[in-house]
Amino acid sequence: MFSLKGKSAVITGGGSGIGRAISVLFAKQGAVVHIIELNADAAKDTVDEITKEGGSAFAYSCNVSDQQQIIDTYGKIGTINILVNNAGIAHIGEATTTSEEDFTRIFNVNVKGVYNSLYAAIPAMKKQGGGIILNMASIAAVVGITSRFAYSMSKGAVSAMTLSVARDYLNDNIRCNSISPARVHTPFVDGFIAKNYAGQEDAIFDKLSKSQPIGRMGKPEEVASLALYLCSDEAGFVTGCDYLLDGGFVKLNN
Repeated sequence: MFSLKGKSAVITGGGSGIGRAISVLFAKQGAVVHIIELNADAAKDTVDEITKEGGSAFAYSCNVSDQQQIIDTYGKIGTINILVNNAGIAHIGEATTTSEEDFTRIFNVNVKGVYNSLYAAIPAMKKQGGGIILNMASIAAVVGITSRFAYSMSKGAVSAMTLSVARDYLNDNIRCNSISPARVHTPFVDGFIAKNYAGQEDAIFDKLSKSQPIGRMGKPEEVASLALYLCSDEAGFVTGCDYLLDGGFVKLNN
């Protein structure tokens, strides 16, 4: 079950965190993995990890917010059976403390970046008779998170695009779903805590962990496992769905 043998998978932001975990797992399941990453060194590290284990992977240094770069890169890749729109950046701020520059930056990466990949990949999928798209949303799209104004905006847009794509390309054999994680323990989380709470790292990590009713943060590998299911043939009846992967955050936080 859950074999991706013979499939070509594009994963944006595959150089670290959730994207890296998805890239490694998909390669292990037989996919040829194409990593789209702004950080060329991070992408190479992921490729090296995959090839060391006998998998097949390629890295492309590309800015997802630049449509022509994306079109050119996807043209080099050719066949795209699976697209995982994972690349994204975070931001802390309320409506009145978010600068126009930061708002635009978040929009360009988290919203336009997803659109650019869809714009470039869907025609190829239609031509080859179908494909699978998975977008990385967030619980911030469905509940209010303190001081996450621009980030929440961007992930709400990702959820809306997921539904639109699922509806528009039903007859083209293209499935589109999304995953909405709560806090996942990635290098970004560690860096955020170190930068903003120097000297309080352990206490803040514990506080953030316990904000999920299950009592801990998620693991990138757990997100990757759900991504594998949604991008496999076993999920052939699933489209237009968002999956909360949140340790009970949305439904059990009373």
